[in-house]
Amino acid sequence: MPGFRYRQPIFVALTLLASGSSFAAPWLDPGDVRARHALQKLSDRGHYDRSVTTWPVMWVDVDSGVRKSVGADAESVGLQASYLNFEREQLGDAGFRFEAQLSGGSETSSIRGFQSVLREKGEVSASLQWQGDYLAVGLKPTIVSDASDDEELRADGSYLAATLGNWVLGAGAVDRWWGPGWQSTMVLSTNARPIPAVWLNRKNTSAPESEWLNWIGPWNLTVFAGQMEEERVVPDVRLVGMRLNFRPIQGLDVGLNRVIMFGGEGYPGGFSTFWDAFIGDDNSYDGSDPGNQLASIDVRYGFPLGGQSMSLYMEMMGEDEAGYLPSRKSWLFGVDWTSQLVGADQQWFIEFTNTLADDLVGDVIPNYAYSHFRYKTGYQYYGRNLGSTFDGDAEALTAGLFHFLPSGSNVSLSLTYADLNSDGGNRLSQPDNDIFYYAPDGDQKLAIAKAGYGTKFLAGWLDLHLQATDKKLKLLGGKQDQWAASASWTYRF
Repeated sequence: MPGFRYRQPIFVALTLLASGSSFAAPWLDPGDVRARHALQKLSDRGHYDRSVTTWPVMWVDVDSGVRKSVGADAESVGLQASYLNFEREQLGDAGFRFEAQLSGGSETSSIRGFQSVLREKGEVSASLQWQGDYLAVGLKPTIVSDASDDEELRADGSYLAATLGNWVLGAGAVDRWWGPGWQSTMVLSTNARPIPAVWLNRKNTSAPESEWLNWIGPWNLTVFAGQMEEERVVPDVRLVGMRLNFRPIQGLDVGLNRVIMFGGEGYPGGFSTFWDAFIGDDNSYDGSDPGNQLASIDVRYGFPLGGQSMSLYMEMMGEDEAGYLPSRKSWLFGVDWTSQLVGADQQWFIEFTNTLADDLVGDVIPNYAYSHFRYKTGYQYYGRNLGSTFDGDAEALTAGLFHFLPSGSNVSLSLTYADLNSDGGNRLSQPDNDIFYYAPDGDQKLAIAKAGYGTKFLAGWLDLHLQATDKKLKLLGGKQDQWAASASWTYRF
């Protein structure tokens, strides 16, 4: 982090281990809430001029985007800048890195957010990473016990990436989070496992140098193309995702998202089919259209508030298109802010999600969001929704808190009230009984409380999580217990 050094000995020693979700890659992965809190607070107080709503975040952006003005505001953002600085030194420098992780729990987490939590009841993984000047490689074999999708050996988190000028071309299975939400996001989140894909994105997302285009501000374009699982009503569906985000003024992030499902066994999947979908020539009323599309617009505006920061954000998703804009709309609204109480930093948020199409504006259309007449397995990947963790036809209100101690430990708390699958209909076809589908089975109203604690333990990092619901959650895959506890221990070599 050029121009700034902020060190506290105890904090330094622990933050070297504090992020179990990040590896020695050219980017900072989603899941590390302390890193996200740090970037957002620096951004909202005018010290970081890059997007905070597109994850992964390239380390080059952290290096080039943080301004030297941080030193003058050290009382408010000193620990945040320090955390990013030392994570960068540990995880982003050239060379080899190795990490081992052991995780286990009594129940899988059906309601997931930005924070990295256990997907399965038991996992053992080893991650070997190497990064050079123009090439980066990551291998992460994982063994899963009692796998919810019958995939006991996985390579999620593995990749090969190369730098081509100011672009990164890669292939692998990488987690992504598109949008400003903490609890959920509409089009692409870390709720489901990452889809193996090839991708292209900018490396340094600084503003164009041209005086005609400089008004756009820092910008990024991310495009990926992958193939979904075989165990679907239509096997091997192809998925293309695109996100363009830009920052025309300090603190304002705008994101434009689009995903296209097309092809699959028995249906055309060539470039001409994709092109028809891309230009919008695939909407028909006779059932002949070869693809399914989702699109969303998200906006976040962050600003300083005294010695702290605050932001307002929203996302609007459409299942169809009208006048070149999304229609059949679903919504997400939120507010987040920071504080410094009892000698520690806090990140707060309140977030509302509504995935019942046109419920807020227009005539309600149930069984529409994340559904398609042909791709009847829906917008699921191995049983989990690729977008909102609440799936379709849901309303949810979440209040959350992350408490970051100077010692490096952290505490998380959240409370959600959700009305899931409000019309009671089940939209998904399940062609494989070996896959546990996390879509709600029937209309359910429930409260969900979560608590987490992370700290240094046995020279590694220990994360503990607890979830409680006021009643058993009924999913298409079966009922889930009202109490769920998990632990994850990470060791870096």
